[in-house]
Amino acid sequence: MVLCIITRMRILVAGVLILVVGAYAVYCSGWFQKKYVYPLPYEAIIFKYALENDLDPFLVASVIRAESKFLVKARSPKGAMGLMQMMPETAEWVATQLEFTDFSIKQLDDPEVSIRLGAWYLSSLKKEFNSNEILMLAAYNGGRGNVKHWMEQYQWSFDFAGIEGIPFRETREYVKKVLASKARYQELYQAE
Repeated sequence: MVLCIITRMRILVAGVLILVVGAYAVYCSGWFQKKYVYPLPYEAIIFKYALENDLDPFLVASVIRAESKFLVKARSPKGAMGLMQMMPETAEWVATQLEFTDFSIKQLDDPEVSIRLGAWYLSSLKKEFNSNEILMLAAYNGGRGNVKHWMEQYQWSFDFAGIEGIPFRETREYVKKVLASKARYQELYQAE
């Protein structure tokens, strides 16, 4: 009787172990990662506006993933809208810079409009912060004025690389998340 129970327990443990290893292998597979963890919807639009604005398309995809998880009608409690979670005032300013006539805030629910405006805005931050991705992402999340203030207050140069020094926890975590996503997108999609 005891031998039978021990045998059943061994079979059960072996079965659970096989199930766990199998689930982990599926989770780590490129297919699963691309489909569920790091999807790339709107790929053509992302590439179009990223390349037009001298940005890495995987950086733009990572911003979208962090901002809206690719939900077209995403809304933040603070009022940010669309895939790239732009604040209405910022979107209106970008639209005027792009000479986008007849722009309305509701258009941020259109993936092409959101990505077009968001990519241009990211590109403007890239220029402003001398291509430093940490600073430009911190500005995208925490505001360009805050980043300029931090640069002055903490004497950061455009070579700044100390993510842990970003004083806003939310912004610090956002920058880490976007850069990690960018690296994973590159691993998964660049070989194609």
